[in-house]
Amino acid sequence: MSTTVAAVREALQENMREPEGPARNARAERLVEEAGHTGDTALLLDTLFNLLSAYNFSSESEKMFVPFARVLRMWDERPDDFDEFAAHRLHWMFKWVSSGMLDQPGIPLASVEKWQTEMEHRYRLAGYSERAVRQGEFRIARDTGDLPRAERAFAAWLAADRDEMSDCHACELNTQGAWLSHLDRPAEALETWAPVLAGEHTCAHEPHVVLASSLLPLVRLGRTDEARAHHLRGYRMIRDMESMRSTVADHIEFCALTGNEARALELLAEHGGHFAPSGDPDTLLDFLAAVALLARRLGELGLGGQEMPGPAGRAWTADALHAYARAEALALAGRFDARNGSTVTSARATARMDAEPLAERLPLGVRAQRLTTGPRPAPAAPAAPEAPAGEDVQTLLATARGLAEELDPGARAAWDAACRAAGDGAGLDASARAELADHAAVHGTGDLEARAARFLEAAALYEEAGRPVDAAGARARHALALALTGRDADALAGVEAECARLRALDAPPRRIASALLYRCRVLLHLLPEGPEATPASEALEHAIDEVLAYAEEHAAEGRAMRARVADAFELRGEAALAAGDPARAAAAFARSAQAADEAGIPWYATEARGGLAQAAMACGDPGTAIGAARSALEHGAEVLSDAPTARLHLILSDALASVGEREAAVEHALEAAHWADRAGEGETLGAWARLALGGALHRLGRADEAASVLETVLPDLERHHDEGQVVQARWWLGECLAALRDHRQAAEQFLRAAGVAQGWDDQQDHAVLANLAADCLDRAGMDDEADRAYERAGALWRELGRPDAVVRVLRARAWVAARGDGGLPAARELMASAAREAAGDEQLLAELAQTHRQTGELVVRSCPGEPGDEDEDGTARAAYEEGLAHAERAAAVFAACGPDLRDQRTAAQLMAAWLEADLGRAEEATARARAVAEEYGAEEEGVAEARREEAESVLKYVAQRVG
Repeated sequence: MSTTVAAVREALQENMREPEGPARNARAERLVEEAGHTGDTALLLDTLFNLLSAYNFSSESEKMFVPFARVLRMWDERPDDFDEFAAHRLHWMFKWVSSGMLDQPGIPLASVEKWQTEMEHRYRLAGYSERAVRQGEFRIARDTGDLPRAERAFAAWLAADRDEMSDCHACELNTQGAWLSHLDRPAEALETWAPVLAGEHTCAHEPHVVLASSLLPLVRLGRTDEARAHHLRGYRMIRDMESMRSTVADHIEFCALTGNEARALELLAEHGGHFAPSGDPDTLLDFLAAVALLARRLGELGLGGQEMPGPAGRAWTADALHAYARAEALALAGRFDARNGSTVTSARATARMDAEPLAERLPLGVRAQRLTTGPRPAPAAPAAPEAPAGEDVQTLLATARGLAEELDPGARAAWDAACRAAGDGAGLDASARAELADHAAVHGTGDLEARAARFLEAAALYEEAGRPVDAAGARARHALALALTGRDADALAGVEAECARLRALDAPPRRIASALLYRCRVLLHLLPEGPEATPASEALEHAIDEVLAYAEEHAAEGRAMRARVADAFELRGEAALAAGDPARAAAAFARSAQAADEAGIPWYATEARGGLAQAAMACGDPGTAIGAARSALEHGAEVLSDAPTARLHLILSDALASVGEREAAVEHALEAAHWADRAGEGETLGAWARLALGGALHRLGRADEAASVLETVLPDLERHHDEGQVVQARWWLGECLAALRDHRQAAEQFLRAAGVAQGWDDQQDHAVLANLAADCLDRAGMDDEADRAYERAGALWRELGRPDAVVRVLRARAWVAARGDGGLPAARELMASAAREAAGDEQLLAELAQTHRQTGELVVRSCPGEPGDEDEDGTARAAYEEGLAHAERAAAVFAACGPDLRDQRTAAQLMAAWLEADLGRAEEATARARAVAEEYGAEEEGVAEARREEAESVLKYVAQRVG
């Protein structure tokens, strides 16, 4: 079946919109063949240029030489077949072919130089500047390692005039900055890239590439916040672009050198197809070098057995992939060097593969799977440990005892050191073994039942060593462990017995006070949920009062008793927080911190300060929360474990966000996510932190970064968190995607969130989300879907008793209808429905006015022409008259709303002025415009300046028409 010119052109336009890759290339090849059958030379040229572009921006760039030679031959034989645009495209693509040859090590350097000379000759004949020619020469010199020639060509490139053959500003600045970075001048490189990074110069591939190129220079200069932002922003841009293999490599390299090897591994998993040989060997070299670097880093971290994605056909470990990627990269670099007559390419690849980390950690805010090795062989039986040097262990034990006695924050680390040195305790007496078992039960790992048993083991050893007081203390701790395992009755009986035993033994006051606190802990665990007073809550309050009274009675014991006071108030705060009384909790936590400070042990109240921060936020007091959380992090640096550190940073982030300190909120959310990951709670606590981070970035207007974070956290939220967090994440993500003008994907997020919210009792969120989804579908041009979504949103708003929202939805549907088969009549009816909804309700006057104004705009915009000589049947004049009538009604209704809506009224008045001018009523239009200008006078606030400027534009327009 013959193919028409029109059909080929339509298919050509469709293919140009397809994503990069082999599928687009294959279609472009078929279109060249089909165009050849039509006999239309112009069409054939268009399809050939499309094919060249498709090849150039894909992994098959080596294929472009043959079709380019065909186009060049057509030019040489019949230049008249080329119109101005076709001639421009031929010369423009000459640059692609010339530079593309340099990327193919199989093409001799003499051929590359020949094509460079040919390009210079043809550009001179066509009257073009030598700027693009000198850029090509620079690239040859750079890649072959001819530094003097590169410097001369670079200077000549920058000195030559820009013209229509010059690369776009963004691409030129990319190459210039990359050269400066290669010369180890990172600050100058970043200054060169600044206009691209700021969005002043962009193109189809920029700032994508510059964002990646800037990563390591930013880290080297200590500008890690910018590096993080560029990674999050840039990777989203290129992850689905098939031609961006080198840029993906830059992101993998950045992660591998900043403590984010797990993130690098995930990026590699998303781009396993890049291992395949292609017609783009220079980008394959970049990719292999980055993979070798990552695999080497994993090996250095003791993860040589980590499973990694690699070339298809077998499983890969980090060690195996490192050997493979390094060998392949060096072999490919050797081919380039053999062609270029230098060792430059191999040296650069080696330097990349051998690079040392630039930062121990640079939190990115996105979660990656924890690194784990594959299946390991069963471990060999452990060798019998050498008998520890008894004197050394005893010294460590003595140090730990002394630090514990002084309530020093280093006590736990000292006990840990003693436990490690003691091994299985062989050669130690019962007293030492008891202390080590006691410490292992308090701070060790394992399930609660096992740890509870260790307390009984410690108690027995204490008894054997003749230390009955310490034995009673260990049994009291055992009772607390029983409470945590659900054995409440045994726990309470046990702790009561040990408290009585310690009194009978006339134990030191600090030991009795500690046991009394264990009893409080058991009672706290027994409290039922809810704020109601119960016998259990009364018993707890009595027990806390007993501790406080006992501590006061024995205040002469000094610091130890002040610590017990701090503990008692902290317990009271926990109880109040659990009972839903944050104000009482805050007061108790504050008393706890005060007691610790007075005793000179501020670190001791780290948890109380965290509780104070949490309670203060619940009381709507972010200032106190900020101070408490910062104090906890400062004083608790030596004692805080990873998870509590994460929680404090998360509270601090929320508090800072609530007072408008958004940059600081981002910083602490990042820290929270990092510490949660370290604690192994990335899917739970870490997901909370990343949700907070995404929200903080969103509020700062950093939509691309926020979207990256929110996309990665959603799977964890859906698995481990409630629906509210999932809906919030999708809501924010939808808003971010809308800000990035990805309206189709934004609509999907809003619809998925609405699907969850539709099951809630309160349908407000469901209605808002449905409306947002409709707005995005509208902006995406999906009219049928948008109308259905608007209709659903309108029904929800009606059920919620929100007539104002119903009116707005009807107006939105009118605009959609105007583009559809129903056209203006259907749109008019919907606008009329909106007006009827708003009429007669004083609360909806503003909506009625807005409906009149939009009806006028819709009528005028739907008109195919303007009033004038060509409006033979008067259709345009009638439409403009109708639009004017609606504008006048809008202005009148806005006026009835009072001075608060002055700006809306004057906008309607100026709309009427424009329409009067187009209808040829210069005097009326002038009067309206001057009235608006005079009303604002010399005001500077609000929209005053914009209104005066628009009024002046009306006056100039009228003058031009009259003249």
